[in-house]
Amino acid sequence: MSNAIKETHFNFPGQIGFYKGKVRDVYIFDKELVVVASDRISAFDVVLPRPIPFKGQVLNQIAAGFLKATSDIVPNWVTATPDPSVTIGKRCEPFKVEMVIRGYLAGHAAREYKAGKRVLCGVAMPEGLLENDPFPEPIITPTTKASEGHDEDISREDILAKGIVSEADYLILEKYTRALFQRGQEMAQAKGLILVDTKYEFGKFGEDILLIDEIHTPDSSRYFYAEGYAENQKNGIPQKQLSKEFVRQWLIANGFQGKEGQSVPEMSDEIVESISDRYIELFEQITGEKFVKADVKNIESRIEKAIMAHLGQ
Repeated sequence: MSNAIKETHFNFPGQIGFYKGKVRDVYIFDKELVVVASDRISAFDVVLPRPIPFKGQVLNQIAAGFLKATSDIVPNWVTATPDPSVTIGKRCEPFKVEMVIRGYLAGHAAREYKAGKRVLCGVAMPEGLLENDPFPEPIITPTTKASEGHDEDISREDILAKGIVSEADYLILEKYTRALFQRGQEMAQAKGLILVDTKYEFGKFGEDILLIDEIHTPDSSRYFYAEGYAENQKNGIPQKQLSKEFVRQWLIANGFQGKEGQSVPEMSDEIVESISDRYIELFEQITGEKFVKADVKNIESRIEKAIMAHLGQ
């Protein structure tokens, strides 16, 4: 198997902190963040035991492309991408909500609807929808940004009442969210895809609101293939998805859904390689570009050198 980034343990001059997320290793500086997109993969809020070669590069490069393509709508945190698996940017103070926007009744929204709920995060959902039907217009269904455990649904009213975000800032977040989603849907349509739902995270750098984290990647978004969508809906057939849903399905088929007492199934070389191939396929479908594999002979050294060069060391 190719070399892959399971975790990094760098120590850079001027570094004042480190944070290890499910997928990203974040090196904290006074005004900057250096983010290494590892090849770790998570599902059901669990990090799986084996990294997936090139997954970090795939997500980092998709996000970089979309952040650049939406910078006319909203400024973002990125200042440099010195390596295919690294993004460097402004150290923002994140808002403690994720702005989830849904164009279709899918995923969590569909499960809630099936359970009889017609209001999600304070937003009414019309009667008579089938799973994967479009909403009359996209709905914003925010979640809290949990430092530990699961993010929780929250309404706009609760966000404002609890003072999690000021009303002035929240109105800007909503405006940005709708504009970004519209651009994302247009870009997806041009590639024969439907952007179904996604999430955006924002932060403040001084007084400026910036778009942070990744956007429109298969880890943060759900895509359907446009071809066959109408026919599948008419016949009640599940939609062909372009997301990491295939990983969840493999885990479910092998008896794992992240529940207590369940063990993560063993991931053979073949499984790891097939997931890697699927991520590369996702990259090429979403971007319309050929994926160029970075040199992984000495992956950690490559990344460290690129970061040190950026820091002027």
